[in-house]
Order: sequence, then C-alpha cells, then structure tokens
Amino acid sequence: MPNLTNSSRIEPTRTQSSKRTALVVGASMAGLSAAAQLTDIGYLVTVVERAPQLRLVGTPIDVRGEALAVADKMGILDAIRRNKVSSDERPVFTTFVDASGHAVAELPLEMANDSPDDVEISREALINILHARIGSDTKFVYRDWPVALSQTGQGVEVGFAGGSSANFDIVVGADGIHSSVRKLVHGPEHLYRKHLGVYYAIVDLPSGALGIVNESRTYNCPGSMVGINDYGDRAYGVFAFRAPETEYDYRDMAAQRDLLTRAFRNEAGWHIPFLLDAVRDAPDIYFDSVSQVRMSGWSQGRIVLVGDAAHAASLFSGRGTSLAMLGASILAEELDASNHEPSVAFTRYESRLLPVVRKAQEGVIEARDFMVPESQNKINERNSRFPLKSLRH
Repeated sequence: MPNLTNSSRIEPTRTQSSKRTALVVGASMAGLSAAAQLTDIGYLVTVVERAPQLRLVGTPIDVRGEALAVADKMGILDAIRRNKVSSDERPVFTTFVDASGHAVAELPLEMANDSPDDVEISREALINILHARIGSDTKFVYRDWPVALSQTGQGVEVGFAGGSSANFDIVVGADGIHSSVRKLVHGPEHLYRKHLGVYYAIVDLPSGALGIVNESRTYNCPGSMVGINDYGDRAYGVFAFRAPETEYDYRDMAAQRDLLTRAFRNEAGWHIPFLLDAVRDAPDIYFDSVSQVRMSGWSQGRIVLVGDAAHAASLFSGRGTSLAMLGASILAEELDASNHEPSVAFTRYESRLLPVVRKAQEGVIEARDFMVPESQNKINERNSRFPLKSLRH
C-alpha cells in the first residue's frame, strides 16, 4: 500500500533516492493511474491532493474500450470486474418517468455501452483499486497544491501552498477540469474550458430511498433533469439544468447549494422536493459545470497534463475515466520508450491520444440534448423513441 503519511512539508525527493522523480498533482482516476504506471517504470512518485483525503463520492463510472486493456496490463481488471455494479437485476439503463412517477419510457442498457465488455463500477471501488495498486514508496500529501512552477534544464522547482518547495524530474498535472497546473503553465481557465450550457450535481441518498431499488429513474421537465440511481448498496440523486455560465466560487458549497436550489425552486414534480431536501441536509455534494477542455497541446518542457486537466470530454461522453487511464498508460509507455526524455515522450503521448480524445468529445451535444431536453415537445419526442417493453410490438 502507498505511504499515507501526510507530511506538512514536501521534501526534495532526489535526495532520497537515485530514482527519477515525479510529482503527480491530483489523486483522482488520472492521478492514481499515472502514479501507478510511473512507479512501474522506475519513478519515485509524490502525489499531492488539495482535498483532505481521497475523494470517493460520485456516481458509478464506466471502464470501456482500450481502458480495459490498460486495466488488464496493470493487473486490476479482475478486481474491477468483481466490483462491477451492473447485473442481470438491472435490465435497463434508466426508466424515464412523468411528474407523477409513472414510467413512460426506458432506455435499454445496450444504448449506454460501447460493447458487452464494458464495466460499470462505483467511483469508490475504482479509486480504492487504483490506490491499492500503487507502490509502497509512493508518498501522498493532502491539503496541499502547487502555487509556483519553475523549470530548469534538469527539473521543475515546485512551490506549494503549504510553504514547502521541492524539485522533480517531471510534473504531471492530473488535477481535473479546474487544474491549477494548467493555469500556472498555460494560462487562465477560460482559454480552454468550454461550458456546454448545463450544470450537474450529485448527492448521496439512503439505499432503497422511496422504494427505488436496483434501478435508475429519471424525470425531465423542460431544460432540467433529476434522477435517482440505486445500486443496491449505494444510491445517488442527480440533477442537471440548463443555464449560461454563472460566476461563482466552485469551491464554495453554500454557493453551489444556492444555485441548485434556485434552478429547481419552481419545480415540484416527481421527487424533486425530496431531492432538494437531501441537498440541503447533505454534508457534501458534487456540483460543477458540464464542460469540455480543448487544448492544442498538453505539455510544456517537463510539465504535462493528463485526464480532465488536459482534455475533459464532459460527463455526457461517459469516457472520462477511460481516457484518463489510457492517457496515463500511453504517457508511461512513451517515457520508457524515449529513455525518459520529456520532450520526445510528451510529443508522442499527445499525438497518440489526441485522435481518441477528439472522438470522445464528439457527440456530446447530442447526448446533452437527449438527457436534458430543452422543451416538453423534445421530452415527448425522446420518450416516444424508447417505449416501455409492455408497449413494444
């Protein structure tokens, strides 16, 4: 297991070992995948995470396509499959309901998957599997993040919010759509993040809430969506609503709750009041813009971006985790193949992954309009395409 000691200072790692050193910023899917695979090719890795611990809250995610081969190479595919949440007990991906809760349409599972091999797994389970896969020499530091990056011919001098500084051979920015590394190296967020006209939120619910067990139910009113996804041992409420880009502090939970509450204050259909009460009472919620990140390049010198920091496709793509795992794998492969020459490895990494990213980013607007139709007519049109089994001929 990785070293979980949370030091108040990040010491220069070169003095600890003759190994090459890497700083990974962010301990989510991209960061943990990168840390594991950089360790495999001989790096001494430090992972720094702004949150006080690993972030486990979130709806289940998909491991699909080439990411399955990456998981197999890492030796974690069997563990991922053992922890999958999909089963024969959940025959449909989601059931659409009307304001009274009556089922009006259902989306078959095959509509959500690329192939029968795709694996749906809880965020918590995958985070724990990736975390356990990382070598014991890896150091994790929480409640800290880079505030200064200065490149020299032989490394990157990193200044941290906690007051320490250290030098690393390479720095990997895996800190998500609001990446601090991207901002320090490439400039303000607005240059790269494109808001797709929707905000999205998740809140934990008690399992079996309102009698919904082992299924997903979704209700749409014009321009918004709410749902309850129950996976037996975990349940989540989800929200999405159309809105232009809104100025708010994305780290301010009170501001997030206020935006969400105001977006649904005039809606009382289905279980919206229950879900808003859950938002009010929850110690933590997830809330953010549905956005894409588009960049012409993901590296500068010895600093490189992976995952959503480089190329968020948005949650409507269903491919964020798979892209993160694949990107981390390609990055490690190219570092190893280039004898750890960053300029060569990072260029090859970008050229190999970019076509996959562009494909994942396509079709997201169509998926948005499917899940969050802007009018009642479009809701009715969508539902008519996927009638209940009892109504099919």
